[in-house]
Amino acid sequence: MPTGVHIHDARRQLFDAAERVLLRDGPSALTSRAVTTEADVAKGVLHRYFTDFDAFLAELVRDRIARIGSQAAALRDSAGTGTVAGNLTGALTDLFDSVAVAIVGLVIFRDELRARLRQAGPAHGLPVLTEAAAMIAAYLADECEMGRIAADADVDSLALSLIGAGHLLFAGREGAPPEAGAVDKVVITVMADVLQRRLL
Repeated sequence: MPTGVHIHDARRQLFDAAERVLLRDGPSALTSRAVTTEADVAKGVLHRYFTDFDAFLAELVRDRIARIGSQAAALRDSAGTGTVAGNLTGALTDLFDSVAVAIVGLVIFRDELRARLRQAGPAHGLPVLTEAAAMIAAYLADECEMGRIAADADVDSLALSLIGAGHLLFAGREGAPPEAGAVDKVVITVMADVLQRRLL
């Protein structure tokens, strides 16, 4: 790597390399050497920016969590437009891209990583999925206020159901995600009661 490369560029290069290794070889293959080899940089580059490999992995996961923040803003902006089921189907499909599913697998696989993430974030739940559930719950709360779902809907439980079902639909797949119809069916099933009661 040329000297003087901005830290953000080096971090992004390393994160992109780690994601490629994760997707191709799984969490057990993700080592500092695998990442730097994939990024085509000297091994010392990673340690120049991160105290150790778990610190690097924690930042990789936080980078993914930050993307959920952007997705959350877009989802909340969609409240009151389109259909609730359509908005949720789109959100789950965007959320559970192949990299996100692989990163959830990484968090499950590495106890030390999970512990580090919990020091700086929620002390319960699974990092990434916890933030995703909060995103869905906030959107559903907005739809409650707009009267598009039942006012007494338990948005937190609905969000957990949608995230759990969504993760199961997308996890363990090689290549193509599930068909949109499969995601839509799950969303409609989970949301059926609060959508119907809203009409009563």
